[in-house]
Amino acid sequence: MHSPSPRSLVDLPIRRLNRGDLVPCADLCEDRGWPRDEHRWGLLLSAGTGYGIDAPDGKGLAATCLTMPYGSDFTAVGMMLVAGRYARQGIARRLMRHVMGTAGDTPLTLYATEQGQLLYEDLGFSPVGRAERVGGRFEAIGSGGSPSVSAAAVPSSSAVPASGRPSSASSVTTRPAAADDLQAMVRLDLPVFGADRTHLLARLPAFSDRLQVAEEHGELVGYAALWPSGQAEVVGPLIARDTATAQALVAALAATTDRPLRADVDARHKELLGWLTEHGLEPLSRTTVMTYGIPDLPGDAARRFAPLTVATG
Repeated sequence: MHSPSPRSLVDLPIRRLNRGDLVPCADLCEDRGWPRDEHRWGLLLSAGTGYGIDAPDGKGLAATCLTMPYGSDFTAVGMMLVAGRYARQGIARRLMRHVMGTAGDTPLTLYATEQGQLLYEDLGFSPVGRAERVGGRFEAIGSGGSPSVSAAAVPSSSAVPASGRPSSASSVTTRPAAADDLQAMVRLDLPVFGADRTHLLARLPAFSDRLQVAEEHGELVGYAALWPSGQAEVVGPLIARDTATAQALVAALAATTDRPLRADVDARHKELLGWLTEHGLEPLSRTTVMTYGIPDLPGDAARRFAPLTVATG
């Protein structure tokens, strides 16, 4: 049986994905060497919109793409996956053109791998930043080991935020999030992320293995989630007032698991990346943050340390 020609592949219909597609989506991840991540796909397909192309050989999906809308502010694009047997035949370009047409005037953003960046640049996306993926077993050396660890436990040499201003995080404590923390999380998140993502944050308690908040004098100054992906636990989102608060949240989450950690950290946060390396995590890969229709991501990058997942922006 001959493979379809490139022309017939790019003419294949695009359909909306649903929760019935979780296994084919996970199969496609596995085909590309990613963790299967049915858990993450469940979140993405319930909070966002998935698009797929069925494989012409009848074996699952040939390609997927996911959009996560944030009102009229922007839409994040992710999970652009093409089965290995259909790679480099125009399917990714077809899917992206479909997504861009569906978005209309709404700006787009995505995290591009090195392989995908040329395609996105050709479609008009511009690089605006970078994310560094780190992973490994977190070694709680001098970082405290209790889930209620305070930022005071972070070594003082790391307790100065990227702004260079002295940190006042010595009185910050972290604790597991409670149901009535959601409104405060949304209020903190809106100016940091730059768009309302209540529809995602409301799903974090059920999606996460652990959801941790940081507060000072009763005021919420950061939060972070820990969720499973393959054999690892992912830290994200990570929103914090300063570097020391981010470190306290990571240390508290790490103390709740014996599995390796992984995080996609905004490359501007060099202090946090250095601290994670000191505590046993190693560089794994990098992605380029790209936008279409806006000159840069909205929000406050100084307090935005890591996304929930690169697929959600």
